[in-house]
Amino acid sequence: MAKRYFGTDGIRGIANGPLMTPELAMRVGQAAGRMLLSGKRRHRVLIGKDTRLSGYMLEQALTAGFTSVGVDVVQVGPMPTPAVALLTRELRADLGVMLSASHNPYHDNGIKLFGADGYKLSDQQEAEIEALIDAGVPLAPSAAIGRAKRIDDASGRYIHAVKSSFPDGLRLDGLKVVLDCANGAAWRVAPDVLWELGADLTSIRVSPDGFNINDRIGSTHPETLAAKVLETGADIGLALDGDADRLILIDERGRVVDGDQIMALVAATMHRAEKLKGGALVATVMSNMGLEKYLQDLGIDMLRTPVGDRNVLEAMRLRGCNIGGEQSGHILLTDYTTTGDGLLAGLQVLAVLVADPRPASQVLDCFRPWPQLLRNVRAAPDLLEHPSVRQAMLDAEALLGARGRLLVRKSGTEPLIRVMAEGLDREVVEASVAAVCSAVEAAA
Repeated sequence: MAKRYFGTDGIRGIANGPLMTPELAMRVGQAAGRMLLSGKRRHRVLIGKDTRLSGYMLEQALTAGFTSVGVDVVQVGPMPTPAVALLTRELRADLGVMLSASHNPYHDNGIKLFGADGYKLSDQQEAEIEALIDAGVPLAPSAAIGRAKRIDDASGRYIHAVKSSFPDGLRLDGLKVVLDCANGAAWRVAPDVLWELGADLTSIRVSPDGFNINDRIGSTHPETLAAKVLETGADIGLALDGDADRLILIDERGRVVDGDQIMALVAATMHRAEKLKGGALVATVMSNMGLEKYLQDLGIDMLRTPVGDRNVLEAMRLRGCNIGGEQSGHILLTDYTTTGDGLLAGLQVLAVLVADPRPASQVLDCFRPWPQLLRNVRAAPDLLEHPSVRQAMLDAEALLGARGRLLVRKSGTEPLIRVMAEGLDREVVEASVAAVCSAVEAAA
């Protein structure tokens, strides 16, 4: 049965729009809180957020929901998504909540839920919460209403944890780094981490005002970071997204380095150090065939999953792998964390750069990507079943043949159809994508 509120990554929508309202946030708090209640002990929920204006409103609504059913709340303020997952475990909370719409513009917001183990909730748990949202839950007696408090040392705990992933005795002295925080959740903690490790640091997009998060900046718009890297003569640039669970790099030549190249470098480094678990890297259907061939040559398997870091993590846990991720920059390193962490992944790359005399452009050029093209068409997802669209997809697959592949899917977070083709012949790839997109637009 399809879920009514939860999508591929929590609940997401326009703040004060049809879905993402204070009323819904309060009901989510009540439903999730009610699901937790067992025995006589006090239950605790941790709430973090990014820098969107609507975060204030939704934070208080969630707090009202949880406390109204007798659950205590700890608020940590603006904090990266991976920090919320980490702190949920560290503070022995029963549930962690992150208010963020990730890389989306400021007017969107979302609710992501983590269990006591720091992992995102299962489909079954989300379905249980949805049922309680619709049914309503009894409120706590007056004497049992929960308490709420804000803690001030949360950022220090996360900074320490992230730095602990960096090799002992290694420093970033002499490495010129430009960091783009997208005016998002990591705007304070990420510069502190790099500065404390000794980097010659230039930080940009670290002045959030509630509206400028992800505003043509960060991991989805790395052009301004590339310009800054060239302007300052930096060795490398790191771009995070609004909740800092993604990482995109810029080398010293101003070239964009995506998640596939990052995973290739980190997986190969772990493999050489005999620290790669499960004999494989887990990626999604979007990852480039060049990455798969590169790993095969090293004797490393590559497992593919549907898009979404939760799907990647599930496959990692089944195979016993400790690295996985997405081309978009979600990198999961489960030796250190339970969810994607852009800053932590960046530190693993910087550790390699410090130990390698070559420039970033050479270190990060692990494989030659196959020509790949992705286009988004704003359209209803049911158009994928339209006869003319189905025929266009069949024709494109035939055109690509055995030397390429076509992937057409609906977005899990926006009203978009994503059309991706990949192959050894760039002109064939471009023609295939154009044909399918034209069919979708004509059918709309």
